[in-house]
Amino acid sequence: MKRPTEFERRPDLPYSVITCDLEGRIETFNDDAAKIFGYSADEVVGKRRVSLFSPGEIVLGHVNGWLKAAVEHGEHCTHTTFVRRDGSRFAAQIRITPTYRSKGDEREHIGYCGVTQPLPDVSPDETMPDIGIGTRIFKWMVITRAPFLTAALVPVLIGAAWAAHSRQLAAFPWLSFVLALVGALALHVAANTFNDYFDHKSGTDDANNDYFLPFSGGSRSIELGLVTPRRLFSVAMVSLLVAAGCGAALVALSSPALLLYGLAGAFSAYFYTAPPLRLVARKGLGELLIGLNFGPLITAGTVHALTGSVRTIDFLIGLPIGLLTTAILWINEFPDATSDALTGKNHLVVQLGKKRARWGYLLLLTTAFGLVGAAIAGGTAPRLAALCALALPLAVFATAVLFRHYESRALVRANAATIQLHLVFGLALAAGLLWG
Repeated sequence: MKRPTEFERRPDLPYSVITCDLEGRIETFNDDAAKIFGYSADEVVGKRRVSLFSPGEIVLGHVNGWLKAAVEHGEHCTHTTFVRRDGSRFAAQIRITPTYRSKGDEREHIGYCGVTQPLPDVSPDETMPDIGIGTRIFKWMVITRAPFLTAALVPVLIGAAWAAHSRQLAAFPWLSFVLALVGALALHVAANTFNDYFDHKSGTDDANNDYFLPFSGGSRSIELGLVTPRRLFSVAMVSLLVAAGCGAALVALSSPALLLYGLAGAFSAYFYTAPPLRLVARKGLGELLIGLNFGPLITAGTVHALTGSVRTIDFLIGLPIGLLTTAILWINEFPDATSDALTGKNHLVVQLGKKRARWGYLLLLTTAFGLVGAAIAGGTAPRLAALCALALPLAVFATAVLFRHYESRALVRANAATIQLHLVFGLALAAGLLWG
């Protein structure tokens, strides 16, 4: 149906007025909003975000555009489909306007006001905005946390490069490499989706009302309505089965001992947030597991899969990238620290406090670079491994942003830079090992 450019208020229908801050946190919720959506003000004000009322695909594909248009033109009116507390959908018209407060001679943009009226004579299917293929792909990228899968990709590449460098392979075993790569990625997807599922079950995501970043608090895919808890658990189990299939093929091609790597990965993927172990809540054990799994275990497992044997050095070569993976986790724990503490997720940022935890991040980065330098100086790694120093500017930038903005949304630049640091460092190290 044609989207309106004006809001036509009907006096015979309830008239919802909801305001939120720039993070989407609900600040006011009038009586008609309670009638329309089925929530009381006490349930949502200061506790939930306005994304609660929209299908997840609309949030991903349209809401940012609506908000941008509202800021540019003073308001934005459209027809859309909303979701009530009982899960039923209804057609409605909405007018979005930006809200401001005076700041000296200027106005400061502080949030948005949404005015909504149901359209009882219109089907919610008619007002559902078009959901393009790009949004559908993006939806599954959000659910699986695809941008973070480089944490599994990079150590596999380092392991393969190290195997080629240190074992002088006559012919590279491409089939084993592909199986190891797919298996590692599938295990990582399983870990991500199990994490989101059990965070939802434990109430961690519902308790998280701090600033909402794409690098924290899991994918929030259940909160956004992108997937049901049951379906998310199914995605995790299917991913685990894919990893198991890759592992079984590698055992048949190479060595039965490879089963140990797969079991360690599956155990960590499930029990990182699952009860009764919930390893993330055990005061540093979560960070340790992430560092070991996404560093030494993957690199050594890859070498073992490609060569049929493993040595101590094959584990040690994965320590630097494991530390940087831990750094990704570490800095992503800052925005969630308050809600994590409330739900017993006692990771090291919670234990140390945000201010002191900054130094832990710096220690992870300096140790990662220092280990590569020590390996080169000791003759273990080739000199070209120093290519990983290309990532030093990112390390300096991320650390500077963290130390200055550890309690604000501006931290997002350091979160993004840490992921880039991990990727540049890892790819450069792999290239240096391969060419050295």
